[in-house]
Amino acid sequence: MRRFLSFRDFDWGLLLMVLILCGISVMEIYSATLHTKYVGGHFHTKQVYYILGGLVAMFIFSKIDYHKLLEWAPWAYGVFLVSLVAVKLVGQKVLGARRWISFAGIHFQPSEWVKLVLILAVARYFANLGGRDLTWKEIGKAFALVGVPMLLVLVQPDMGTALTYSPILLSGLFLGGINWKQALILVTTGAVLVIGAWDSGKILKPYQKARLTGFINPDNDPKGAGYQVLQAKIAVGAGGIWGAGAEKGSQTQGAFIPIPHADFIFAAFGEEHGFVGAIFVLLLYFLVLMRLIQNAQTAADLSGSLIIMGVVAVLTFQIVVNVGMVIGFMPVTGIPLPLMSYGGSSVLFTFMALGVAMNVRMRRFVN
Repeated sequence: MRRFLSFRDFDWGLLLMVLILCGISVMEIYSATLHTKYVGGHFHTKQVYYILGGLVAMFIFSKIDYHKLLEWAPWAYGVFLVSLVAVKLVGQKVLGARRWISFAGIHFQPSEWVKLVLILAVARYFANLGGRDLTWKEIGKAFALVGVPMLLVLVQPDMGTALTYSPILLSGLFLGGINWKQALILVTTGAVLVIGAWDSGKILKPYQKARLTGFINPDNDPKGAGYQVLQAKIAVGAGGIWGAGAEKGSQTQGAFIPIPHADFIFAAFGEEHGFVGAIFVLLLYFLVLMRLIQNAQTAADLSGSLIIMGVVAVLTFQIVVNVGMVIGFMPVTGIPLPLMSYGGSSVLFTFMALGVAMNVRMRRFVN
């Protein structure tokens, strides 16, 4: 009976929407790299392998009771803290940052996987508090729980990935019992700390500051900090209503968009498929997020709701920031577009996170 109920409650509609996004990703990676210097990398083929591996991981994580995953969360948290320290000490340096550990020809990015561990750890922490009003001591412990790995990622330096940890904390605090007075104090304190960190010049490197400010007026430095934003906006604008067509975008095929198959894949897709294509992709993301929220509302317990909403928070943050930087509303931070951007660690994290969310849904009535 348990197996029958699990199979019946698997969210096949959610899986279908995810697979459509993955199919668009593979086709766009192929199209965006076909006539560029990246064609020899066969990135679309590798993306297929990552997606297949992600599907396997999703089904595995959907079958392991999420209560057991919550029990293992503290151990996983410790292991990944060690892995983040190892990245800084022996990690592979690419483009001035140490973010990967190479083993047997495989590049492993622990900072991406930490997001899933944090989702589970934060859900466990707030579920154990029982949803009551939070004390300042409990809020401080939550900040430490997320803040330690965030600082370890910031020193790599990888500001983009570190920022993706913050929505996990915010969703946990919101669902965990923070009141509006505490929230107001935290927001005010956070604003003061951000201003102080900016003025000190010790936290953010000069190129990171340039990225954060370059999107406001990219024309001030069109060949430097503003280059990526300008080229992405030109590509999206060139797409018009229906797009230039696959393999025909001048910005994409002319190599004006930097690494079009990764962080700027939405710009390449927008140029080739236009406003209609872009809206279709955004609609798919909206439906995926709404389906996840619906599953969170029907979860059997608070920990299940916290897990799914943690996944929703991370995915929403990544989608908003990535699309925002492409159209010039957000700074360029190197955050990938979930299920669309090329990258093994990002794809596998997303599928595993969806697998855990599916896990919660499948155990709505059976625990």
